[in-house]
Amino acid sequence: MATLMTAPELHQRLEAGERTILLDVRWVLGRTDGHAGYLEAHLPGAVFVDLPTELADHATPGRGRHPLPSPDRFQQSARRWGINDGDTVVAYDDSGSMAAARAWWMLRNAGMDSVYLLDGGLSAWRSHGYHVEAGEVGPAVGSVSLGDGLMPSITEQEAAQWSRDGLLLDARAGERYRGEVEPIDPRAGHIPGALSAPTTENVSEAGTFLPGGELRRRFEALGLGASSKVAVYCGSGVTASHEIAALEIAGFSAALFPGSFSQWSNNAANVVAVGDAPFEDGTDGPSSMSRADGSSVEA
Repeated sequence: MATLMTAPELHQRLEAGERTILLDVRWVLGRTDGHAGYLEAHLPGAVFVDLPTELADHATPGRGRHPLPSPDRFQQSARRWGINDGDTVVAYDDSGSMAAARAWWMLRNAGMDSVYLLDGGLSAWRSHGYHVEAGEVGPAVGSVSLGDGLMPSITEQEAAQWSRDGLLLDARAGERYRGEVEPIDPRAGHIPGALSAPTTENVSEAGTFLPGGELRRRFEALGLGASSKVAVYCGSGVTASHEIAALEIAGFSAALFPGSFSQWSNNAANVVAVGDAPFEDGTDGPSSMSRADGSSVEA
């Protein structure tokens, strides 16, 4: 299954009248202007998807900031967007697919095969001079039947041991991985054993994904091989989906830790590591770990 659709490919589909459901998933952490931007200009016929309410349940310490909604609730949202069985769906945003990838992963996880990310998003569409429109789009309610569990995922308990048998990638910014800053979660640092692999390194300055060969070399440099067992987390499971898309483009399959660091750091029993090193055994350089009370812990 292809992961990406280019703006010219999408434009050709729409010009040919091929049924295509467009999802505008504009959302950036700390901002609330996604819907306003959508109303100002969006792809023709695109439906706005509100990530916090339609691609997530309410935040809880035990499940993280953006826990996955129930399959029934997600199906209701997908039907509201006008999706029917067999439809082709293209998701986009204006932030390098960082938010749209959440919809892509969830629809794939629910069993949809023909779902893509618009490579480069709204900027790529506009750079070709294609038409945009304003206002709200209210499609006819769809009848899609969705499943669950079609994409690999791991639990908090599995994340604790994952790096012992495979590779656990932290998709957040490097300074958050190292514990230098933490703007939203209760503790700074990373899950012990995780490798830093920021999502921002998956895309070009224009917000398009790097070519598959470049992405493959990037992940191989982190130790990934053909038989690697890989899982990804971020702050709350949103941009980790972007990393999974990049890994797929590079030819790797990876599991998502949906609760991610927001779930991990809220559990006082979980150890948090800081510094550049994945582990604290000295094999990858110095770092330290702490419990929720701030006390240090030896590996």
